[in-house]
Amino acid sequence: MKKKTNIGIAIVLLLLTAFFIKVGLFNSEDKKKEKKEKVQKKVDAFVVKPSLLISDITVTGSLSAYDEVDLKNEVTGRVVNINLPEGRFVKKGTLLVKLFDDDLQATLKKLKSQLTIQQRIYKRQTELIRVNGISQNDYEQTLLQVNTIKANIEEEKALIRKTEVRAPFDGTIGLRNISVGAVVSSSTLLATIRTSNKLKLDFYVPEKYGSEISTGMKVKFTMYNDGKLYDATVIATERGIDNSTRNLKVRAVIASSSKELIPGAFANVQLRLGKNTDALMVPSQAIIPQEETKSVIVARKGKAHSVTIKTGIRKSSMVEVTEGLEPGDTVITSGILFLKEKSKLSYSTITK
Repeated sequence: MKKKTNIGIAIVLLLLTAFFIKVGLFNSEDKKKEKKEKVQKKVDAFVVKPSLLISDITVTGSLSAYDEVDLKNEVTGRVVNINLPEGRFVKKGTLLVKLFDDDLQATLKKLKSQLTIQQRIYKRQTELIRVNGISQNDYEQTLLQVNTIKANIEEEKALIRKTEVRAPFDGTIGLRNISVGAVVSSSTLLATIRTSNKLKLDFYVPEKYGSEISTGMKVKFTMYNDGKLYDATVIATERGIDNSTRNLKVRAVIASSSKELIPGAFANVQLRLGKNTDALMVPSQAIIPQEETKSVIVARKGKAHSVTIKTGIRKSSMVEVTEGLEPGDTVITSGILFLKEKSKLSYSTITK
């Protein structure tokens, strides 16, 4: 009996010893973990200071002829004459396409003959009315017929003019789409004509820069795969923000002409909107984007603090901060996603 009691006591002592050893190990691990958490985190930092910021933005634009028209006839008819020199310059008023109008010409000739006869009758009746040789009513009827024929002649001339397509301005003819003998309607595209010595540059700028654009502003642009800079001058804006893109449409006139500048080509437009000598710039990797705001981690008294900011212009790897920071603030640039509020900090590098 006494032997069994001793065995029981031994087992209890072994269990208690195992328990205390386990508790000691847990406490040791907790202390190590706590000690590890208290170790200061090494991060990279950037000291904010005022710097010169030139507000340049680059947007995409497109070239177009200053004047460009699709040449179409006003009435349906058969083409009897074509003067569409492809790729050649023509003067305003040059006859380009002529439709069949023999029937209209015959009617015009008949009306002119009627007018000649009526004018002779009117001349004789004018002499007779002076001596009361004709009634006033007959005299006025003859005058009415003269005026009616003149009006019919003008109407016929207008119909004849509709069978002619003339150059609306000085320009260069594009590719023609018709041949002599073709029957064309008012929807048929005959050719195009464009001004060759003047081009427009249309581009869009984001809404926040809309107030910076003004008439007379100088812009520069380059063409695709061409580093040469060309000049243009802003002549107008749409004066309204597009609801779908939130952009403002701007139009400029190109001051120079070159064979590289082809209507319809894309261009990279460079806009200089001004400069700020006291801009606060921070590295882009320091900014933490959120749903509706942006923030950075600022070091204050050796601890991390989250600060909400507003940003402005982006320049390669740097971003302008317009609100939330002051000169001299130290912004954390590495490990920001693992820092908690009021975490203790130590620095690997500090960029000033």
